[in-house]
Amino acid sequence: MQLGSLALMLTVALFSTHASADPLQKSEDIVRFFSGASELGPARGICVGTEDECKSKKKEAPAEKTSLDMLINFGLDSAELDATARTELDEFAKALKDSRLSTLDFVVEGYTDASGSAHYNEGLSERRARSVTTFLTSNGIDPARIKATGLGETNPRNPNPYDPVNRRVEMRIRTE
Repeated sequence: MQLGSLALMLTVALFSTHASADPLQKSEDIVRFFSGASELGPARGICVGTEDECKSKKKEAPAEKTSLDMLINFGLDSAELDATARTELDEFAKALKDSRLSTLDFVVEGYTDASGSAHYNEGLSERRARSVTTFLTSNGIDPARIKATGLGETNPRNPNPYDPVNRRVEMRIRTE
């Protein structure tokens, strides 16, 4: 019985270690996602039809995506990158080195949950964004291409303000 339990624990450990080592997004997927976005900017168009027809056509148009959901989360009151975050950022760094993304610059936005004061969370979110940009620049990304900004507890991913998924960093194409 003990031997069976030991084998089960080893199997679980092996498979969970392998699963956490695989990145959520591969570099090629990141490149494909962002490669069509280099033409972003204000768009204007002419619609021939009634006002209602033109409004419905506008709603049907696919929205341009400027951010990709990656698994870059943090522990409570921490700006330290864990192994999962480093694996994801390795793939992001590879993607940024691809020639198809060479004209794009990115904003790294740091966020917090609602634990702590608003003033403290602003600083923590900034430190989280800087830890990501430091990792990326140490992996060969030109610092001029990435800008860190802290947004505190704004724009929570989950409506529960204390949910750990709100402690994160997101990367977006810089359009300014």
